[in-house]
Amino acid sequence: MIDLALIEKCADPSLTPAIVEQFVASAGSDDPLAVSVKIGGRLVLIPRPTDPATALEAIRGYAGKASVRVGITQYPAGVGISERSQLTPDIFDACTNLRMGTALFAKVARIVTKWYGRPTNREVLPQMMDDAIYAWRTEVFDGERVFQAADPGGPTFIPGKKREPEDQVDDAKSGNSAASAAGKLQERDNAGQTGIRVDLSRIGVP
Repeated sequence: MIDLALIEKCADPSLTPAIVEQFVASAGSDDPLAVSVKIGGRLVLIPRPTDPATALEAIRGYAGKASVRVGITQYPAGVGISERSQLTPDIFDACTNLRMGTALFAKVARIVTKWYGRPTNREVLPQMMDDAIYAWRTEVFDGERVFQAADPGGPTFIPGKKREPEDQVDDAKSGNSAASAAGKLQERDNAGQTGIRVDLSRIGVP
């Protein structure tokens, strides 16, 4: 499990610690040097890097030619850069990777939130979270390439005052009834979607 101190220090402030934990657990990695390369949907096996420098060398040949994900958030290397030389070993630093990954995931979440009509009912939050994680993995939501799309602004998931981590933990333990209600919502056709669902429906998100 990702360290709470690292979340508080490095994660995008528009996401609560509970959201960040779920995001990393579902779509990220425990290994800061983790590298995933896919070409045409097929995984390319590469030797496990031993340090940030070798990890960077491993991805430079693929960036721009394949889907390359790195670090604890499995951040899409190459997003926002025009040349491979702009990639630096910092992308494998846990704090830097968490900051970049959660900032980009927050944008994806706002795209999903807008599609849902920017609801205030927290019972839809688990489904919105599932869709945002699915969009992070596939890079597409509702036919739009989310990493290249403009940030629509507005709320990140359900609007509300950011709460203290201990309150979020209590809510996560006691929110079974809300999760049951959310489970009755019509599922969108996300074939192949996987991920761990936790009840986040009572957690306030800015």
